[in-house]
Amino acid sequence: MTRLLIMGPPGAGKGTQAVLVAEYFGVPAISTGDIFRANVSEGTPLGVEAQRYMDAGDYVPDEITNDMVRDRLAQPDTASGFLLDGYPRTLSQVEFLDNVLAAQNAPLEHVIELVVDEDEIVARLLKRAAEEGRTDDSEEVIRNRLRVYREQTAPLTAVYAERGLLLRVDGQGAVDDVAARVEDAISAASPEA
Repeated sequence: MTRLLIMGPPGAGKGTQAVLVAEYFGVPAISTGDIFRANVSEGTPLGVEAQRYMDAGDYVPDEITNDMVRDRLAQPDTASGFLLDGYPRTLSQVEFLDNVLAAQNAPLEHVIELVVDEDEIVARLLKRAAEEGRTDDSEEVIRNRLRVYREQTAPLTAVYAERGLLLRVDGQGAVDDVAARVEDAISAASPEA
């Protein structure tokens, strides 16, 4: 069983790496963005509530996010493990996830933190914004998102480091090279290795 979490600032390549690493380990990649979109498109009560926050560009409150994640982790395809992308983002979400996984007797094995230089992230996101016509992704907006990440999410890495779960991986370079570094870090840190 492989139970992983991937963290990193916006633009670090989490989504791309989550898919590749989950595929490598044969587990589903679970993105909170995908969970939100599924609930919104299905018009679930949680989805309707989440949409209000997403439209404003705010984080969806913990209670809504927690309920969605708990429901997703209870689905049969997670029996052999999972890779969480975009959750948890707050210390209270860490505690909630701990409780959900303890109830399943399935604690996290590793937390991967993709480390990317902030100027590199800004350049990546400005390029993506230009390619996708995202006029609202200015440098100021991107740097604010990075500041919010540092303030609200980055402190979680200290919690996971204390537990001996954190694997910091260089997230710069070619996609396949980063994926190989992530897979190597997990393999080296796993008891079977």
